[in-house]
Amino acid sequence: MAENTDAAFVNDNDLDRTFRPRSKSSRSNSRVPLLIHSKPGNSGASSPGLDTDDENTRLLNPTPIDYRSSDNNAGENEEPEWYREFEGLPWWKRPSIYWLLPPFLLFTIAFGGVVVPKINLIMDLVCEEYYASLDGNGDPISGPMDPGTDRCQNDAVSSRSSLFLLYGSLCSGILTAIISPKLGALSDRFGRKTFMILNTSGALFGEVLTILAAKFPETVHVNWILVGYAFEGLSGSFTVGMALAHSYASDCVTPQKRSVAFAYFHAALFSGIAVGPIVAGYIIQARMKYTSKIDAVIFIFYLALAAHGLFIAFLVLCIPESLSKSRQEAAREKHREEMERLGPASDWINQLRHINLFRPLKILWPTGPGSSSAVRWNLLLLAATDTIMSGVAMGAMGVILVYMRRQFDWQSLESGRFVSIVNGCRVVALLGFLPLLTCLVRGKNGAMKQRQSGTDLFDLSIIRAAIFFDTLGYIGYALAPSGVFFTLSGVITAVGGIGPPALGAALTKHVPNDKVGQLLGATGLLHAIARVVGPTIFNGIYSATAAGYRQTVFVILASLFGLAFLCSWFVRPHVYLEDDTEPSPTRDCSADA
Repeated sequence: MAENTDAAFVNDNDLDRTFRPRSKSSRSNSRVPLLIHSKPGNSGASSPGLDTDDENTRLLNPTPIDYRSSDNNAGENEEPEWYREFEGLPWWKRPSIYWLLPPFLLFTIAFGGVVVPKINLIMDLVCEEYYASLDGNGDPISGPMDPGTDRCQNDAVSSRSSLFLLYGSLCSGILTAIISPKLGALSDRFGRKTFMILNTSGALFGEVLTILAAKFPETVHVNWILVGYAFEGLSGSFTVGMALAHSYASDCVTPQKRSVAFAYFHAALFSGIAVGPIVAGYIIQARMKYTSKIDAVIFIFYLALAAHGLFIAFLVLCIPESLSKSRQEAAREKHREEMERLGPASDWINQLRHINLFRPLKILWPTGPGSSSAVRWNLLLLAATDTIMSGVAMGAMGVILVYMRRQFDWQSLESGRFVSIVNGCRVVALLGFLPLLTCLVRGKNGAMKQRQSGTDLFDLSIIRAAIFFDTLGYIGYALAPSGVFFTLSGVITAVGGIGPPALGAALTKHVPNDKVGQLLGATGLLHAIARVVGPTIFNGIYSATAAGYRQTVFVILASLFGLAFLCSWFVRPHVYLEDDTEPSPTRDCSADA
């Protein structure tokens, strides 16, 4: 009996969401769903006093409805209710995170493979330009790749390289901040794949310009690499790539499983960052026996171009779209209604609203029916913590690599080993520790089918532990007397890698499914802003302290993670934004029969 009524409710729910507008009275009844399936004549009744407009009552999270039947062992293998739209399709056309993970791993390997060579290549090109500027005739005394003493190993070149990376981060970060919320919201209305292809194409064009600047330095100035950064920013950079991957995962799994699903994509990212640099380092070292250093480095970028092309081919030919046509159309219809409420486009006030760069952040401070002050503060605190952990930490990567070369005289191979060790440990934490801990705490079949549930104490415990290890790691960076201790500090920060997927899952649990892309686009905007502000501050600090106490930047980073740790203690569990467009569970399921 329970199984039949649950099925009737889900089917009726899907029909209402797709085909029927929501009535004003059913919106008010949906705030406090009843768990008893009433008879046809009484299904619309509710207990007096339960329906209230006091937003504080929403802090008492309604008990989620468990769509699992008590008559069978349906557990974590059950499909989300929205996934039933794909039931009539063959298996190769049904979306799943396992379709996207293998090609995404290839994409991240290409991304990780060029990180260290690109920074070292930029340092070499900046060094060559620096010595050329010292020679009145435009000819350096000897190139930076000449055998003997490395002339580029000095504070002046290190400082100029840090500033160049700052300019690159500004070019990419500012444009990403403008574009990423738009792409995230558009992906809710037009699907994820198209914008993944656009995002990858920007990275591809950026690598092409890097190849030209390295191969023809007399014709293509090193500053053209900044144009490549701009191409990456216009396509959303890697920030949007991760946000779209998370959106794809959110379409395919239930909210309670998202932390593990997001962990898989973070594991793919850090696997690529772990494998890519060490493989690139060995390839460069092997090819340098037969060719010049520049040509050996350029070969890595050719391999990256091939990987980007393969990823685009997978997206076009193999990977199913995660958003069905009906869900895309429903999102477009909701967007049209919102635009109509804003008034005519000729109104200059509305035009200013449309070009407001910070307007996408409105989703982090929701108002109106279904919202509460606790939801708003949760979203704000979690977004701030996520920005510090993901955006600021990634923005400091360039400074870390420049610091290692200056402090320990590490080249591509040694830097690649460090990056591979740290990110390899991070992958172990994401694929081993986090799923195992989730299974032990939640149980194998502990994931309920619910649209949103808010974060819980387990998510918050994971987030706090991750921030704590990140803080310890950056303190270790500041105190490390040698490369060995510096690497051990990096391993400690690797444990903190379980934080971002838990944060992403916690954020998405606060909003309805049709706003996940918009929410992740807003966090992408914050990451992009962090990529602008963070490198600006950190590269500027390092440039100013390169000849003095170089570890100042790590002290500041440790302080920021301490601030994030403090913020995490103010997040309240079990609150979320109720979707006022969804039909009430208390309505008569047989009314349409």
